[in-house]
Parts: sequence; structure tokens; C-alpha cells
Amino acid sequence: MSSRPRHPARTILLGVLSAFGPMSMDMYLPALPEVASQLHTTSAAGQLTITSCIFGLAAGQIIVGPLSDRWGRKLPLLAGVGLFTLTSFLIPFTTSIWPLIILRLFQGIGGSAGQVLSRAVARDLFSGPQLGRFLGILMSINGIFPIIAPLLGGAVLSFTDWRGVFVILGAIGLILFLWTWWGLPETLPADRRTATGFAAFTQMSELFKDRPFMGYMLSQGFVYGALYVYISGSAFAFETVFHFSPQVFSIIYAINGAGMIVATQFAARGLNDQNGRKILGGSILTAAIASTLLLFGISQWPSGLLLAGGLVIIISLVGAVNTTATTLALGNEAQHAGAASALLGLGMNAIGGLMSPVVGLFGTRSSLPMVALIMVCEWIAFLLLVGLTRKTIR
Repeated sequence: MSSRPRHPARTILLGVLSAFGPMSMDMYLPALPEVASQLHTTSAAGQLTITSCIFGLAAGQIIVGPLSDRWGRKLPLLAGVGLFTLTSFLIPFTTSIWPLIILRLFQGIGGSAGQVLSRAVARDLFSGPQLGRFLGILMSINGIFPIIAPLLGGAVLSFTDWRGVFVILGAIGLILFLWTWWGLPETLPADRRTATGFAAFTQMSELFKDRPFMGYMLSQGFVYGALYVYISGSAFAFETVFHFSPQVFSIIYAINGAGMIVATQFAARGLNDQNGRKILGGSILTAAIASTLLLFGISQWPSGLLLAGGLVIIISLVGAVNTTATTLALGNEAQHAGAASALLGLGMNAIGGLMSPVVGLFGTRSSLPMVALIMVCEWIAFLLLVGLTRKTIR
């Protein structure tokens, strides 16, 4: 099967659907200090609005992914996008932190359908190196959103408050719902579906016993833990500690998003059946070493520019890790791509959700806790990858 998409519009749609995570968080990040101030709450409570969305993204995938192996991809996808749209339009009416946290949870559950099912659809259509290249295309489209989302969020904040960000997210959700309804066919034929939804959940339990799969899932999960530490802590680090404006922070965030696109493309183009594990291991090790050097440097010479420069390397490599780990993990799971994709999403979002609020517990007066947690996540990811896949990595 050719790796070149025959329907560019559908490829773009899948790429955008896979970006519900960046869309749900990155547009909102420049407003995070403002949310804490306007709702009269702490920075840690404000960061819980990120954490609840991440947990929603994780929990939703565990439900949607396996059920899509039974009912097909399109119906669960429409339900999820519809929920995302509804909650996005409700959030601007909140006046205190806890209703916002709860609605963000359901917003994440809705958005999870786009994340998990874009990967499952890709696996329905492709395999092997072709799958890797197609995922690279999707993740490059996905990677555009960390560039434009914070810039758009910063622009919105120049003429309105944080509530306007969610009005825009609701409008985007509505467009995606209609686009999916009219433009995306069902990719899982009836004869390839599981007999019941429970069969897919059983398959998930079997995947937990698969050491290489768990190695890819957990290493990717902890790399995403580092990413979500950065997502939760970077606005406070740059705006509160180093006194950068929300607009300058948005530009820095956009540069990191561009780096992820570049790393994604390099990984996808070099990916084949022999070197995928080497690319994955090398990317995680490089990020672990870079984060260690950044922690030492920032502790000796506190500087916003030094922090920004070090994070470019670390965050860019998330793109390479995402492409290779997803391709390797889904490679042997054609029949239960929904369940396998759900576990990958669980690893990324649950670990990210656990790490995200930790940085807030250390306060917002220093960037060191954020960098230290990123370093810890990267080294754990590398050790898990080597430990669980050591018989296959050379």
C-alpha cells in the first residue's frame, strides 16, 4: 500500500483531530496566570485546569479506543468531538475554579476521541514504514498547533480575557464535527471488528503482558510527562520568574512547536524496520542529557534565554519520540488498533497528568523545579525503554 495519502483533505482532518491535546491546552496557556488571578485562586489550582483536561484525555481514550474496535471509528469520533464542542461553549460561563476544572475534565474526555482514533484510523490504512511515514505527516500537522495555538491565544488575550479562548475552541470543535460527519468515511469494516466491546478490553489486558509494547508505551509516556511539566510550568517560569510578556512567551512556545515538526519529519523519513528502536533510544537519551545540562546551567546562571534555548532541544525531540514509539507499538496490532492506541494515549496523558501538578507544588518563584522534573522524566523514560526492550535494541 502506498504511503502517500490519496485524500489530502482527510489527512489534514486526521492531523487536526489528533491535535485536540495541543488545542485544549496551548491556546489556553498564556492565560493561565490570568485565570488564577480572575478566579481568585492559587497557581497550583490554576494548573489543575490543565491536569483535569489531561486526565480526561487519558480516561476517554481507554473507553473510546476499545469500543471503536467494536462499533467502528466514525460514531465514537463524532460523539467525542460533539462533547468537546459543548463543553468549550459552556466553560466561558464559569465563575469559579472548580466548575472550570470539572468542565475541563469533560472537554478532555471529548477531545480524547480525536487523539486515539486518528492513530487507529492510520493503523487501519497503513502498516510498517508506511505507517511511520503517515504518522509523521499527521504529527507534523499536529505540530503546527503548538506554534499557532499559543500565538492565537496571546492575540485573543490582547482584546478579551481567557473566556474568549474557549469560544474559539468551541467554534473549532463545531467545524471539526461537521467536517468529520461529511468528510471522513468508516475505515474499520464490519468483518474486522471485535464481536463485543469486552473483547477489546481483554486485548488491552494482554498488551500489558507484552514487554516491548509496554517499553514503548511507558517510555513515550514519561517523555510526555516531561512535555506536560513544561506545559504546566513554562508560562509561570517565563512570565513570572523571568518577566516575559504573554506574547513573547507565545513566540518561545511556538519555536518549540516548530522544533517538534522538524524532529518528527527527520524521524519519519529515517524510519524503517531496522532502525526505529535506535532512533527512539537515541532521541530519549539526547533529551535526558540535555535536560541534565540545562538543570546545571540554569542553577548557575539563571536566565530566561538559557532556559528557552535548552528547552528547544528537549521539547523538539518529543516529536521524534512520538513518531517512532507509536509506529513501533502499533506495528503488530492491526486487529486491535483501537485498544493499542488507547493504551498509548493512557501512557501519554495519565503520566503527564500525574506529573503536571507536581511542578506547581514547588511554587512559581524558580524555574529549577520544572527543569528538574523534566530531567527525571527523561531518564526514567530511557531506563524503561532499555529495561523492557533490551533484547531488541542494539
